[in-house]
Amino acid sequence: MKLIRLHPPLMIASLAMLAVLAFTLVGLVVDDRTSLGVPIWLKPMKFAISIAIYTATLAWLISLLDRGRRVAYWLGTVAAIAMFIEIAIIGGQAARGVRSHFNNSTELDGRLFQIMGLTITIAWFVTLWVGVLLLIQRIADRPTSLAVRFGVFIALAGMAVGFIMVTPTRSQLASSSDYQGAHAVGIEDGGPGLPVVNWSTEAGDLRAGHFVGMHALQALPLLALLLALGSRRFARLRDETTRVRLIAVAGVTYAGLVVLVTSQALRGQSIVHPDALTLAAFTLLAMVALVGAAWALRPRRTGVVA
Repeated sequence: MKLIRLHPPLMIASLAMLAVLAFTLVGLVVDDRTSLGVPIWLKPMKFAISIAIYTATLAWLISLLDRGRRVAYWLGTVAAIAMFIEIAIIGGQAARGVRSHFNNSTELDGRLFQIMGLTITIAWFVTLWVGVLLLIQRIADRPTSLAVRFGVFIALAGMAVGFIMVTPTRSQLASSSDYQGAHAVGIEDGGPGLPVVNWSTEAGDLRAGHFVGMHALQALPLLALLLALGSRRFARLRDETTRVRLIAVAGVTYAGLVVLVTSQALRGQSIVHPDALTLAAFTLLAMVALVGAAWALRPRRTGVVA
């Protein structure tokens, strides 16, 4: 298969996650156990989807490289192995009926969580390495090149939000809790949450910024592709400079959105209950996006010959 040739280890990992996804879907049907009020197989399901998307995207990014591709290939292989370990621990802990994240209730649980931290750190540094290589060399056309660069570094910021989650909360430090770290800010993990993603509807939840940021890696290159397809129908988009400007506006807006939802979570505020400050910031961001889009789409001046 042509897709496998992009990077065999990463693409095999991506396809394997689809098998894991099928297994977790069965688990959701036949296993009624819960953790923090949600089905115990929901977390492995979400991570299987996320890892499938991440490994396939990383394989594509590595395939774009000319210089440093050999080193990136081997780093990608390390990332693929790390992701296999990550999903194995998450799935194994689900099968045991215990939490995988932030769990230090036994020596085994603590060690497994430390290993998970290592696998995610490996993925972060591999993505950073590939991002730097993409930054210093020309890839594809200008709009796609800019979209990839924006996407990689916004995704790195989104992934880095995960490092904030492992910091013990004040209540955990005060009570010597068996759990060190949390998704939620302002309350303990658990309680009412949004469907599927389970982001808290009562307090801040760092998973929002983590999720939105990580998927810049797919969203912005996809936008570049859609603009390229749109150029076949819309004359204004046939100008490459116009598409570059639109990607730049989208990249800045997307980065602003990641900052907004992350800061909202850090203030202990649910993403579905924004206060006046959050609404004002979102309105300002929307205005920047609209003004930027108008600037990007404005007709280019042509020289006048006397």
